[in-house]
Amino acid sequence: MSAVTTQRAFRANAAATDPVLEIKNLSVDYGYDEDPTHVLRQVSLTLNRGEVLGLAGESGCGKSTLAYAATRLLPPPGLITGGEVVFTDRDGQQTDILTLNDQELRATRWQDLAIVFQGAMNSLNPVYRIGRQIADGIAAHLPGVTKKEALERAAGMLELVGISADRLRDYPHQLSGGMRQRVMIAMALALDPQVLIMDEPTTALDVVMQRQIVEQIAELRDRLGFSVIFITHDVSLLIEIADRIAIMYAGEIVEDASAQDMYRRPRHPYSDALLHSFPPLRGPRRELTGIPGSPPDMSNLPTGCPYRTRCAHVFDACAAITPELVAPAVEGDDPRRSVACLRHDPATVAAVGFEPQPVPVELQVR
Repeated sequence: MSAVTTQRAFRANAAATDPVLEIKNLSVDYGYDEDPTHVLRQVSLTLNRGEVLGLAGESGCGKSTLAYAATRLLPPPGLITGGEVVFTDRDGQQTDILTLNDQELRATRWQDLAIVFQGAMNSLNPVYRIGRQIADGIAAHLPGVTKKEALERAAGMLELVGISADRLRDYPHQLSGGMRQRVMIAMALALDPQVLIMDEPTTALDVVMQRQIVEQIAELRDRLGFSVIFITHDVSLLIEIADRIAIMYAGEIVEDASAQDMYRRPRHPYSDALLHSFPPLRGPRRELTGIPGSPPDMSNLPTGCPYRTRCAHVFDACAAITPELVAPAVEGDDPRRSVACLRHDPATVAAVGFEPQPVPVELQVR
């Protein structure tokens, strides 16, 4: 076992009983009419303290919607229709973010939870120097801090993410794409939050810069001890940084497992298909296969399993039963992992009157 794998396993075991953010049965609709589109349907997810949780899936599966709903940044016509988002601070006090008033919500943002938005150039104000933008956030949440102190703290945050403090007076257009993304990370970490949500932070960056950003996030997490929800459509990137990975499809979590289990032993047909869509850099060669078809129309989902029209292992029960997250039906699997596939839930299939089917051999790899 490698040192990285051992460190991940230690963090996973240590954090298993120490959740910092619990999303419980969160549901989101788009539209205010009598027939809204249900884009998130009772999604539950737990982020443990000090953990990097990767959230992956194709575009349009609900990853960003989940992040914005959990932080109450969901723009119209998005509407949270149910669920809880429970934040646990360092003292053990729990708060449901969805019940906070505007003043309480303003206080918790950036101090308890911070977010790095997709597209740093669109997030930074082009007419203000980057130092002022970081300092303004500090001053807004810490009224007793002077302007000089806020700028000094901003300079320190820039150096923390690998940018020289003398760039404090630069405008966003004077920085490269990677540097702008680092500025956004510095801004998000300026008030020492416990949870950092990163919405595709490496989009539009070249692979070398992607690697640098990922390594920077890992280093800062180890140094500062915050937890991360890392959202991306690139599963290969998550394998490098995440302790645990959750796969989303059509507004639902379809598999949740440790990063190494997800990479080496996927249990859901969709997870397996995603992993076969990019080449491995080491180990035996494997055939690259695309996923047939397209993600379903969220306003007109098929009955039963939403993935069944694209699945290579579909059977008759898939059209009638909507799968729930259960423990995989593979002997020796980690009991903490879960998968939403009827191949792993023979009891439910039999209870409805269908013949249970075995888990395919390729989804039983040990």
